[in-house]
Amino acid sequence: MKIQGLVLLSLSWFLPALRPCDHHNINNTCTKARRVHEVVFFIAMYLISFGTGGHKPSLQSFGADQFDDDHVSERRKKMSFFNWWSCGVCSGVILGVTLIVYVQDHVNWGVADIILIGVMAFSLIIFLLGRKSYRYRVPSGSPLTPMFQVLVAAISKRKLPYPSNPSELYEASNFQSCNGRFLCHTEKLKFLDKAAILESDDDGNIAKKQSPWKLATVTKVEEVKLIINMIPIWVFTLPFGICMAQTTTFFIKQGAIMDRKISNNFEIPPASIFALTATGMILSVAIYDQILVPLLKKLTANERGMNILQRIGTGMLFSIISMVVAALVERKRLKMVHLKMNVSWLVPQFLIVGFGDGFTLVGLQEYFYDQVPDSMRSLGIALYLSVIGAGSFLSSLIITIVDHVTSKIGKSWFGKDLNNSRLDKFYWMLAVMTTLNLFLFVFFARQYSYKNVQKVVV
Repeated sequence: MKIQGLVLLSLSWFLPALRPCDHHNINNTCTKARRVHEVVFFIAMYLISFGTGGHKPSLQSFGADQFDDDHVSERRKKMSFFNWWSCGVCSGVILGVTLIVYVQDHVNWGVADIILIGVMAFSLIIFLLGRKSYRYRVPSGSPLTPMFQVLVAAISKRKLPYPSNPSELYEASNFQSCNGRFLCHTEKLKFLDKAAILESDDDGNIAKKQSPWKLATVTKVEEVKLIINMIPIWVFTLPFGICMAQTTTFFIKQGAIMDRKISNNFEIPPASIFALTATGMILSVAIYDQILVPLLKKLTANERGMNILQRIGTGMLFSIISMVVAALVERKRLKMVHLKMNVSWLVPQFLIVGFGDGFTLVGLQEYFYDQVPDSMRSLGIALYLSVIGAGSFLSSLIITIVDHVTSKIGKSWFGKDLNNSRLDKFYWMLAVMTTLNLFLFVFFARQYSYKNVQKVVV
């Protein structure tokens, strides 16, 4: 779908009938687009969006599935997979916002789209060439059905007394399990444990072969607990997504009105400034994987160096610092507006955001892949992506609310011209909001119980 969307975009440049700016008036401005131009453009955008939503979570989880959790060396490599995956993605981002943006600005959009089509086609060929050597996880039906079965069984048995010993709860045998991965029982959300209580028939005999809507295994119950325990973590990572949204909106808009010349003949395109964030993320991931993890392993005896949620929280701290730095820089820019400040002043905030991404974004990828039930790993990566998407929507909502409120009590913080706006106050507001959110995140993270897999059922 992504390739098809890019093809439509390139055709809208090269085919005169699909190009809205094929004719110009005396003021050298484009004529108004016709309905066909809008239809082609939005179809292309939706194809790219659907393609991204379909392949990104599936491909990432598929890549992590190539490592065997039961093999010591492969498990260690798997812990670094998301680090180097993110480095590869950031390398592509750097090329996209520099080389591709340069082609778009100095040649045309059609040529840039053709380059992207070629890159996508080449990557698809490379992926297909390796299909015989991949490890495939056999589908086991809908991952959501067992969750509903546990809820239905727990509600139907809500009046039953809880067993004195958790070992009396029902668990499948190794033979019945599809992959031998059982989860240990936990004491949280004990109401759900009633779904695994064995009931006696009228003769007093215990029948283990019952409908899954009436009897669930301990592992299925624990999987539902995992999903429920993830909800607060997902909610309290959304402010990080809000801060991330500023890097591709207001940060870029700031750079667009600043002095971007590095020579008499070359000016940095505004979008290319985002390469600093990708560079910061690559540096952060490399330092974490090659320096911090080996050091922390010796100090904490944790094979990951630090827990996943600790890594996410560390990145959220960087996001707070980035908002503080952005507020200070913007305040200084407003004071020097008549001098047109150099774009290099934005370097610290872009790099700090990149460092935060190296901790939080990669940590979220690992968290949502590792902590969901095995049958829901693609859905887990989709939950990670939803943090970014929902953060962007919430950012737009907050901007709308702040604009409405500040307009009522005085002058809006968001004017048509950034020189007449108060982005510094908006950044301070985000810094305060993210700080308060970090305390809540730490509270729930300290209460969180990580997935505990047992290999043998006793």
